[in-house]
Amino acid sequence: MQNRAEKAKKIKLLILDVDGVLTDGKLFFDEQGREYKAFNARDGLGIKLLQKAGIQVAVISGRSSKPVALRMQMLGIELVYLGQSDKGAAFKDIIAKVGCTAEQAAHVGDDLIDLPVLMQVGLAVAVQDANAQILPYVDWQTQLAGGQGAVREVCDYLLITQGKMTELLDAYKIV
Repeated sequence: MQNRAEKAKKIKLLILDVDGVLTDGKLFFDEQGREYKAFNARDGLGIKLLQKAGIQVAVISGRSSKPVALRMQMLGIELVYLGQSDKGAAFKDIIAKVGCTAEQAAHVGDDLIDLPVLMQVGLAVAVQDANAQILPYVDWQTQLAGGQGAVREVCDYLLITQGKMTELLDAYKIV
């Protein structure tokens, strides 16, 4: 069986869940039913760095959400699948559009609804506070919790493992 680093070197596509991965999983609604979400800015920069390095990013969420659609638009993520009760079908559509194999995709999830994707990808990742039932199906569990920088942890790992981080760091250095 391949180790995590060997799997990470092959990744061309990172697929993210939203609630519990890009957010801490809490749902906030005001009296008019408007939804509010908090996203970690470091996760956003990690996503932008991946995109700059040529790794595509997609989102599959079980819920439809205007705040999520807006945040994904801000991050330049075009493959956004919201309100997906069957994440496996969305996964197949995404890899067909990207033109990569399942082995070249990674997924970060936190709960049972993510299993159909986690069980198919080349690199399956659970956030630190994921439901324990999915842990036997993942290659790696992050040190950070969902909404607390777990996505950035995954992005950095992919960039470092693929040897792309140094070049990206150099672009931020003032000489």
